[in-house]
Amino acid sequence: MEILLETLTCNWHIILLFFTVAILYSSVGFGGGSSYLAILALTGIAFTQIRATALLCNIVVVSGNVWLFYQQKIFNWKKVIPLVLFSIPLAFVGGYLKINQTFFFILLGVTLLFAAISMWISKRFVSSNKESNNKISPVKNASYGGLIGFISGMVGIGGGIFLAPLLHLTNWDTPKKIAATASFFILVNSIAGLIGQYSNPNFMIDWNLTSILLITVFIGGQIGSRLSNKLFTPIQLKKATAILIAFVSIRILVKYLF
Repeated sequence: MEILLETLTCNWHIILLFFTVAILYSSVGFGGGSSYLAILALTGIAFTQIRATALLCNIVVVSGNVWLFYQQKIFNWKKVIPLVLFSIPLAFVGGYLKINQTFFFILLGVTLLFAAISMWISKRFVSSNKESNNKISPVKNASYGGLIGFISGMVGIGGGIFLAPLLHLTNWDTPKKIAATASFFILVNSIAGLIGQYSNPNFMIDWNLTSILLITVFIGGQIGSRLSNKLFTPIQLKKATAILIAFVSIRILVKYLF
């Protein structure tokens, strides 16, 4: 109990930020990995722990979204399966790879900068609400998924922040089905990336803090997936975090590139 209280006292600001991010991201079908990474990157937590903590929080938040989308029968499995066919094993490989601190933070900075830009301009590439007749070959779907899965495994995100803009730009399907697909993609790649990291001998994590964060994002994710769509638009919610992520990404890149 004493250790728990000390963890809460020392990290209350991180816990509060994670709670807010979980609400914001779950409302638009994302896990929030990019924002969790941005927050953790500003702390003194070892970079080897940052990836695992972000992925665990991703899994907790996005699981609820996937279940809701499944109940609503939104998934088009003929399109979804090719996307995850290679992303899952490559996310595992990306998570397993041993990378040094400098490379990790440069890759993280680039990823977060891309995430911030895609969030800010997302209103410019929203798909039509009509069923799409645009057929993307299974080979292209598999290649998109594999590349995104590999990068996601290395960085510690689910990959939705890369996948969703790509699917919108190619008019892959309706926004609702893209959100559902992104949620499922995030879930399976987060699990695969986490298993890959766990398989690495250098795996380490602070379970005292992580356990609290998991409970926090679970509660926030449940609130966001059920309530926020009635309060905010997806564009407002994305832009609410875009500036913070851009600031963190630029700060990281300046520190590790110059």
